[in-house]
Amino acid sequence: MNSPTVITSLLVCLTLFLAGGCDKAASENIAEKTNSTFLQLAKDRFSVRYYAKTPVEQEKIDAILEAARVAPTAKNLQPFHIYVLKSAEAISKINKLSRCAYEAPVVFIVCYDKSKAWVSPFDASDNSGVMDASIVGTHMMLEASEQGLGSCWVKFFNPKEVTAAFDIPGNLTPSFLLDVGYALKGAAPSKMHFAKREVSDFTTYK
Repeated sequence: MNSPTVITSLLVCLTLFLAGGCDKAASENIAEKTNSTFLQLAKDRFSVRYYAKTPVEQEKIDAILEAARVAPTAKNLQPFHIYVLKSAEAISKINKLSRCAYEAPVVFIVCYDKSKAWVSPFDASDNSGVMDASIVGTHMMLEASEQGLGSCWVKFFNPKEVTAAFDIPGNLTPSFLLDVGYALKGAAPSKMHFAKREVSDFTTYK
């Protein structure tokens, strides 16, 4: 079941439920399929390091940005700003600044504004900027997969150099890059991709 179908089914079931025509079992069945669909998407996604030259359609870029827009942030302060690199000049520039841009046709620079981020009342040096940007980036990364695109989350760059190269104002801090594009034929997950811990290894119940 694809996402639009899941959403439509949920809306239909909600309408029927309010009218007394959708039982609990049907609702749970839809929820089960929704969760299964998300888990499969999360499991299938891998970091792509080889991209086709095929341009990414604007509507797919828009969908990725919409996924960013609806991402939750601390107190809904939304302290993020995203630079969309897609011109030949911008792509050439970012590839000179990071070897991990991988010649992707689109690279997002996801930034956060420390002055707008939530600040912990317990530690003034602890703000939500990196956390919020990471939630936004995760939404974007998974929506890229939903759109049939590959992606790679990149931290290998000098923030000062990127800030200077793209005239990013001082109130914004580049948190990471997100390479996006159509995976080159034959692109596959690295061996490290499959080295996942068991749930019992990282879980403690109290």
